[in-house]
Amino acid sequence: MINVTDLRKSYGNHIALHGISFSIQQGEFYGLLGPNGAGKSTTIGIMSMLVSPDSGSVSINNNDIIQHPVECKQTIGVVPQEIALYNELSAIDNLLFWGGLYNVEKSLLKKRIDTTLHLFGLSDRANDKVKTYSGGMKRRINIAAALLHNPKVLFMDEPTVGIDPQSRNLIFEVVQKLHSEGMTIVYTTHYMEEAERFCDRIGIIDNGKIVAQGTLHELKSMGGNQEAVIISGNGITEATAAKMRAAGFIVSTGENQLTFLSHNLKSDLSRIVLMCSEHGIDINDISIRHVNLETVFLSLTGKQLRD
Repeated sequence: MINVTDLRKSYGNHIALHGISFSIQQGEFYGLLGPNGAGKSTTIGIMSMLVSPDSGSVSINNNDIIQHPVECKQTIGVVPQEIALYNELSAIDNLLFWGGLYNVEKSLLKKRIDTTLHLFGLSDRANDKVKTYSGGMKRRINIAAALLHNPKVLFMDEPTVGIDPQSRNLIFEVVQKLHSEGMTIVYTTHYMEEAERFCDRIGIIDNGKIVAQGTLHELKSMGGNQEAVIISGNGITEATAAKMRAAGFIVSTGENQLTFLSHNLKSDLSRIVLMCSEHGIDINDISIRHVNLETVFLSLTGKQLRD
């Protein structure tokens, strides 16, 4: 369904993508997981023809996005990270506008608008101006607009950032429904739990490179069944973390927190506690986290997912 080959993109001196490649099968839910600035939005932007690549290729449903852009655009729906709505228009008028851009026949479009408004729990607010909506409601209409032409592929760029729990859960329900009906979905996120919950396969992207990809089980296996030891306390500095890395640990820092990876918790835990004491760290709490995407990401990149 989708083939991405050696995709490269720079903005001035900043290299956003370093020749990434991956393929997505029809009906697959593929997640791009990585921290802010990793290259997720640039990748989605190129795949949805909103950003031009410097080199490389993308094909969607056997059509190259450069050679056959119209055919590709008819195949995809795009949910951008930024809200793309007209605040002075009602939800219905916004959807009529966006649906009209895809040349959806008017009577069919009205039926699809009614269906999507019901799907997103907004039928009772259909005639209200979008400027009166909460952020989560705007996000729901933003997604609805991408579905009006019944696309085969849906690109979703961090669709749950900064929204309320009710809207987040409703979006989850809709996404699961679309996937169960066979839609191909490409979903970027820096929320580990979203990737674990929805994705058939996951590509972990960092600094413009795909550092690993596979099913959740395959990615966890790459982590070597590691566990994370999280130390919270006072006196934690990056300089202290650097000394612990020099001692052989994979360790990242957060606010008053150190996260260590361990292959052998039984032997490593006492060593970690002793090192913290030697470096003047006053420990307030120790917690253990079993292998998950967060620990896999730390193992592969040496930093936490939200760094």
